[in-house]
Amino acid sequence: MANILPSKTKYRKMHKGRNRGLAKGGDTIAFGDYAIQALERGKCSSSQLEAARVAINRHFKRRGKVWMRVFPQKSVTKKPAETRQGKGKGAVEYWAAVIKPGSILFEVSGIPASMAREAMRLADGKLPFKCRFVVREGVEIL
Repeated sequence: MANILPSKTKYRKMHKGRNRGLAKGGDTIAFGDYAIQALERGKCSSSQLEAARVAINRHFKRRGKVWMRVFPQKSVTKKPAETRQGKGKGAVEYWAAVIKPGSILFEVSGIPASMAREAMRLADGKLPFKCRFVVREGVEIL
């Protein structure tokens, strides 16, 4: 499975930061007809996002179009096990996307609503927080 990571960053290691508030942008459907929206806050690693994307694409069997609206651009570091404190910050363990409640994670179009709902259910199982299925205004659910 290919890892999703930024091609270039100014600094490799980042502060942890705080994940407070609701999504300011990226909280409405912009490209597709159906989407999956985060209901809780958390961090989503690049491997979790890739697993969700693969689950959606496998269910579609090369039909429809998928947009991934979030990108893992925050590095998460970790020191090795059984290491004494000090000696600087640990190495980068993985890349993560910071998710706030209301963020749209994946959008899809070009497939029936029942198929989109099932694909999003499969993707939700790969993600570390609760999500819901949303439909763009003006799109009929048959």
